Parts: sequence; structure tokens; C-alpha cells
Amino acid sequence: MGFKATKHFVTVVLTLFALISHNINPTSAASKSASTNFIKKSCSTTTYSSLCIKTLAPYALSVGTSPLKLCNAALKAAVQATTNCSATVTKVSKQKGIGRPEALAIKDCIGDLKDAVNELKQTLTAMGHLRDADKDFQWANAKTYASAAITDAETCVDGFLGRKVNPAVKKKIKSCVWGSEKHISNALALINHLY
Repeated sequence: MGFKATKHFVTVVLTLFALISHNINPTSAASKSASTNFIKKSCSTTTYSSLCIKTLAPYALSVGTSPLKLCNAALKAAVQATTNCSATVTKVSKQKGIGRPEALAIKDCIGDLKDAVNELKQTLTAMGHLRDADKDFQWANAKTYASAAITDAETCVDGFLGRKVNPAVKKKIKSCVWGSEKHISNALALINHLY
């Protein structure tokens, strides 16, 4: 076999190997499909189901059809959204032209969002103890912490009521807090439907 023929043979073998290995595990496609259907069905119990599906569908393979893994993925998304919102509000606080009433409301809001992040992390901790003997107690804790996180997010926005605040600043903060609340609400709904 000449050099050209050998090179062609190697190319054909490598191409075939790539095609075979790409399709070697048809069960992974089936399991991803089952998981995606599971996520869609679970998200139908949430208030913001389209956001729930969009957020959690990328985790289909790691979630599988485990309600607990799905709750944890939703909680991690809520932690991330609330952390990002806290960073956004902190950035807004450093803008020029922020008056004293705005600065006070923003400072309170940042504190509320940090509290919400901590409560979501406590929710995750409680979820990690659902296989313990005191499962019902831990499940109740998880729901309490997640509810408290929603309350803190709402308190942040309420802090702007009755204060003279730049409408653009208020709108930006309300928008990111509202986004966080949706993620937290979805996580709480999934936790509520866990058992």
C-alpha cells in the first residue's frame, strides 16, 4: 500500500471511529429525553414554568429524573440569580448622582439580597439532610428558608416605597430583584412538591 493509500485508509478508519463513537450510547439520548420530559412536568407545578424549563433543561443529564437533584439545581440557579442581582445593585450604588434617600434604600436592599443568598444556601444545606432520620424537620426548614429568601427580596423593593428615587434606578433594581424572586419561587414550588 502506497503512502497516499495508507493516508486515505487511516482517514477512513478515523472517520468511521468518530461516527461510531458519536452514536455509541443511544441510551444517553433516551435518558436525556426522559429527563427533559421530567423537568417539563415538574416545572408545570411552578408559577414561572417557562423560566423553570429554560433554566433547568441544560441540567437534564445530571438531574436525570431525581426530584431532589432537580430542587438542588433550581436552588443553585436561585443563588446565582440573587448573587448577580446583589452585584448589580452594588454597581448601581456606585453611580454618580445617587442621592441620600436612594443611597439608604440601596444599602438596605444590598443587605436584604445578601440575607436572601444566605437563606438559599441554608435551604441547600437542609436539602442535603433529607436522607437523615429527621427528614420532615429538614424539609420544613428548607421551605422556611426559601420563603424567607423571597420575603427578603420583597423587602428590598419595598424599601424604595415612599422615598424619592430616580425612576431609572428603581426600575433597574426592581427588574433584577423580580428576576431573582421568580427563580426562588420556582425552587420553592419544586421543594413543596418534593413529597
